Amino acid sequence: MVQLAGTLPGATLVLGMERERKTCRLIATSLVRRYVEAMKNSNQLLDLLSAPGSEDIEPTRAVGARQVLYPDYLPVSTLLAGVKSGQLHQGHFNANPYNYLEGNVPVPAFEKPILLIGRENMNRAVQGDVVVVEVFDPKEWKAPADEVVDQETTLKNDDADDSEEELEDDKDITERKVLQSEASIRPPSAKQPTGRIVGIVKRNWRSYVCHIESTSLSSSNPTSLSQQTVFATPVSRLLPRIRMRTRQAPALLGQKILVTIDRWDSTSRYPEGHFVRALGQVESKEAEQESLLLEYDVPYRPFGKAILDCLPPEGDNWVVPPKGDSVPEWKDREDLRDLLICSIDPPGCQDIDDALHARPLPNGNIEAGVHIADVSHFVHPDTPMDNEAAARGSTVYLVDKRIDMLPSLLGTNLCSLRPYVERLAFSVIWELTPNAKIVNIRFTKSVIASKSAFTYDEAQMRKDDPNLNDLTKSIRLLNSLAQKLKAGRMAAGALNLASPEVKIHLDSAESSDPIDVEQKVLKETNSLVEDFMLLANISVAQKIQETFPQTAVLRRHLPPPPTNFEKLKDILQKRKGMTLDVSSSGALAASLDRCVDPQEPAFNTLVRIMTTRCMLSAEYFCSGSVARDTFGHYGLATPIYTHFTSPIRRFADVLAHRQLAAAINYSSLHPTLDSKSHIERVLETVNRRHRMAQMAGRASVEFYVGLALKSRSEKETVIEDAFVIRTFRNGLGVFISKLGIEGLVMFKREIQFDAENYTITVPSADGASSATIAVFDKVKVQIGVEKDKNTQRGKVKMTLVSPIDSRAL
Repeated sequence: MVQLAGTLPGATLVLGMERERKTCRLIATSLVRRYVEAMKNSNQLLDLLSAPGSEDIEPTRAVGARQVLYPDYLPVSTLLAGVKSGQLHQGHFNANPYNYLEGNVPVPAFEKPILLIGRENMNRAVQGDVVVVEVFDPKEWKAPADEVVDQETTLKNDDADDSEEELEDDKDITERKVLQSEASIRPPSAKQPTGRIVGIVKRNWRSYVCHIESTSLSSSNPTSLSQQTVFATPVSRLLPRIRMRTRQAPALLGQKILVTIDRWDSTSRYPEGHFVRALGQVESKEAEQESLLLEYDVPYRPFGKAILDCLPPEGDNWVVPPKGDSVPEWKDREDLRDLLICSIDPPGCQDIDDALHARPLPNGNIEAGVHIADVSHFVHPDTPMDNEAAARGSTVYLVDKRIDMLPSLLGTNLCSLRPYVERLAFSVIWELTPNAKIVNIRFTKSVIASKSAFTYDEAQMRKDDPNLNDLTKSIRLLNSLAQKLKAGRMAAGALNLASPEVKIHLDSAESSDPIDVEQKVLKETNSLVEDFMLLANISVAQKIQETFPQTAVLRRHLPPPPTNFEKLKDILQKRKGMTLDVSSSGALAASLDRCVDPQEPAFNTLVRIMTTRCMLSAEYFCSGSVARDTFGHYGLATPIYTHFTSPIRRFADVLAHRQLAAAINYSSLHPTLDSKSHIERVLETVNRRHRMAQMAGRASVEFYVGLALKSRSEKETVIEDAFVIRTFRNGLGVFISKLGIEGLVMFKREIQFDAENYTITVPSADGASSATIAVFDKVKVQIGVEKDKNTQRGKVKMTLVSPIDSRAL
């Protein structure tokens, strides 16, 4: 049946039974198109109809004569039987961001992902599709390519209308030459399982943010409003071009638009899609922000009336009522209002999830407490607000805005543990020895009144200030315990990894224009908060798993396969003479500590960043769904873990709160949290939303770094230090720690490439000299932001300045 991306008033389609579907679909398509054509704004509305199936339109001579580019998929029954027998393998398709003619599919049967080389073997898979793969005989296994192959460059000036009459066009020949060239130079030592996709189990198709390629417009009449076929190029490098028929092509040039994939025929090099809507002018902040949210599938619609009706009717005037035996809010709650509790957060934090306290006990031990916003008091199971929070999964933090999981009345007011006001909390309180050994632990609902809200810098100043008061003593006591807790974690094998983090300085809250970028500097108080949050999460995980062994909401981090580290180990050995022991998390932690270059202090951080990328992602899971020996968190070196400490911004924490409340007999467990299948479904969504939120946050930082770079490059030549993190046959991958960004330095001239030793030799512009550059070398690059003439997309361009100037190459 034809799909409408908009609503056509008065259009009602009634389809017949299974045997009449095709006939009805053709009638429906015809009726709807004729109905829309008669409307006033038909040009725009016709674009909203999905691309018709190949049997619905008469093919051009070229398409009618064109050879089949992709093999047909196997029947579903054959796929299922093959996967069950182990002859075929199922997994998610991952596109190669550096080479559009390569992809891979990780599967349990092999330590390394199954490599897919060429269009035919990738067989119309799109990033994230669940696919079924046939593995070739080991004699046909190959190694991944070590060359950057860009789709826009290789397929430049391709005809979107497929109007050529030849059975095979020059683009097919170009791609085959690229693959043949790569095949002759692939290092045999790096071979891995290689195969082809034989079926799609589940498509990951959705709406994608794109730009229209100006060169794909009809050259005879580029301003025509008649229907023409154009290329829509997705913002993501992981996606193929999309062929799209539109009557608005001239008006859409220079805009970001939303396009949905409808189908991908075996005779078409590209998938077919249709226009959904325009987002605004390229590089306008509004269009860029909305496109970022859409690209990472972040729900950003305003909260609806049904959700807002779940909020306390008192609104901002809600307060914790006076204490009394008959007051529901005080039922079974401890009164902790007199404790010296404070919060420590980043500057400007409004959604304060957590607060802490510590005080000495008469027996020489120390009482320490973590107090978490009692979100579950306000968000009840199976209500519109609960369902919306589950669908959103996570708050998304962008550079200049926050997309909340919960309405702001809760997130930044009633649940937020703001200072000097009474708030409902869920507290974890330990009795610890001076050496931070746990003597006793209790969990309780509570009422607190935070005495101060510190930033990390303010708390650090308090800790370092010789003038003591009671709050300062509490911070110092917490810090002393945190240092011992961290030392214990490290001794157990916890990893101290790194990720590139930068702080964007904005001109003002109104303009949101970036004026500077700097690396984040972590204080001792950052670690203080982190270590107590980890302790709380571990303590809660133990309690809920003990009480609900089949349905506890937990979080795990599986050990990475040793093969994930093969390349990094080889690079370290060959370039630095260093060894990386990956036999356990403890051995890895110890060997990372030894990866030190006295001449380059940033080297150790770089190795930790590269190690982080070899890891698997942590994930939420239901305790009864996996084997007990897979519960552990590899990075934290703890046998059990959950998320409890951020319920304002993570839905998994809300679930953990409800289970903990039931575990201490504060409330009964809602039936949904006693259902393993329900928890699995919710956590599948939460895991996806969590990943997307992280990627959206990083993309927002990259966008603002790009804006800052553009502003700087208009005033001066921007040259920065960079580390080489990868070598290609035709370029370098570099990491600029000061800006927290990666980029490619590409060479148009031929360079010498040594794959075994991870080096390239680059000649000077006059050919009189050359320089050899290796992974981990420090170089200088010039950074600029240029607009792609075709897609109108701004992109960061890097060129080598030192040890050799490649700007003329």
